[in-house]
Amino acid sequence: MRELKNIPKQKHIALIAHDNMKVHLLKWVKKNSNILASHFLCGTGTTARMIIEETSLPVRAYESGPYGGDMQIGSNITESKIDFMVFFWDPLTSQPHDPDVKALLRISVLYDIPIAMNISTADFLLKSTFMDNEYIRYDDM
Repeated sequence: MRELKNIPKQKHIALIAHDNMKVHLLKWVKKNSNILASHFLCGTGTTARMIIEETSLPVRAYESGPYGGDMQIGSNITESKIDFMVFFWDPLTSQPHDPDVKALLRISVLYDIPIAMNISTADFLLKSTFMDNEYIRYDDM
């Protein structure tokens, strides 16, 4: 069994949104920019560029999801380079890269990173006391 690293105080956060959810993610990022500014941000193509253009936050941009961005994020999760993911996916629209989306979610669960898939969960996680501290993992599985 692989050993999972602790999640540091300053987190590497992936920001992802399907097309119909990008405006919701952008509003959420703007509302929480003061907290997000103290962490390292990355995201898939269009979403990352949109956040960069609309806020003063630095965001590392990967490829768009359908062009491999989801897989790049997943790879970084397996290498402990992403600690936390906010992924506002669209449950009402089928995605042409749905297998990649499912693989990304599977990797996120397998590597035990916090995942927010809607505004309420993102708010709960971002306001958690764990956001300001290192999270010590206990590997008892």
